[in-house]
Amino acid sequence: MKQYENYPEIREAISKLCSHFPGKYWRKLDREHAYPTEFVQALTKSGYLALMIPEQYGGTGLPLGAACAVLEEIQRAGCNGGACHAQMYTMGTVLRHGSEKQKQKYLPGIASGELRLQAFGVTEPTSGTDTTRIRTRAIRDGDNYVVNGQKVFISRTEHSDLMVLLVRTTPRDECQKRTDGMSVLLVDMGDALENGMTITPIRTMMNHASTELFFDDLLVPIGNLIGTEGNGFRYILDGMNAERILIAAECIGDARYFVEKASSYATEREVFGRPIGQNQGIQFPIARAHIQAEAAAAIVRQATGLFEAGEPCGSEANMAKMLASEASWQAGDTCIQTHGGFGFTEEYDIERKFRETRLYQVAPISTNLILSHIATHDLGMPKSF
Repeated sequence: MKQYENYPEIREAISKLCSHFPGKYWRKLDREHAYPTEFVQALTKSGYLALMIPEQYGGTGLPLGAACAVLEEIQRAGCNGGACHAQMYTMGTVLRHGSEKQKQKYLPGIASGELRLQAFGVTEPTSGTDTTRIRTRAIRDGDNYVVNGQKVFISRTEHSDLMVLLVRTTPRDECQKRTDGMSVLLVDMGDALENGMTITPIRTMMNHASTELFFDDLLVPIGNLIGTEGNGFRYILDGMNAERILIAAECIGDARYFVEKASSYATEREVFGRPIGQNQGIQFPIARAHIQAEAAAAIVRQATGLFEAGEPCGSEANMAKMLASEASWQAGDTCIQTHGGFGFTEEYDIERKFRETRLYQVAPISTNLILSHIATHDLGMPKSF
């Protein structure tokens, strides 16, 4: 495995860009449940959301590690990369499995920002993370697929021009393997909204632009099928590994944000005539949070290296996501405890970041499913479901 690249120039540039979007910008959006359009435009204009798109399609052609550096520094600066991080990895389904015609048609627009591909339509109300049991069905009719069904907790659909949609083209009970019979369609959101798709926003404890989707005889052209019909589950797996590694990097950024906030405050805040950070009861939890974050960061680097080398990395991606999300949550809890009552106020931004980072112990995959994966795939224990 090649030596890990830290991308210091990218990190410095992202830190500078984020300085133009301070806490008050995010607090206002949070109160209004509004999308950070200006922030996403700034990242797009600077080319950071197109880092992983090859140069021949208008991107930069950098590896996953560069994207990790971008998202980590966004979170470390107190901003929220969840507003646009899917633009980095969702296009991978088109890049790896789409036809050359599809790549030429969509990737340059995604790279320039003319098109936003930020929506990844997989989860459903009745199946949750048991993806093989999705019920959204696409039946071929002439030159179109007719799509009927429902998706839930699909982020950024109201701010995306395109969506990668996983559907069943063959019923599960007619397939040899439960992972067979699923296909990937690239949906034009503008056309779909006037053609059988309904978007319903879901208000959540964090400003994450989450929605529920309903499909009622939605027509999707046959030409929007990615790859071969029936192989869709395999196509999204690589994207899922990239997603988990990138979100793990975000969590490392969150953890470092919390640790830096806590240690700075503990050094400056005086109670009983001395800095509270002089007390081991304050400094030890902060030090532990730092250690946990650095240990998780090492696993993120390992998973990133395997992904970049084209080697299997499912377990490492899962472990990275689990450890990083737990490290960020623990660091956030420690940061609030260090600040006392001030940690719960909007003005300090800690409570907002605390809510945002809690999401990643549930999404994009829950901790229990990660533990199940490791137990069965790495430890050879019997499958529990």
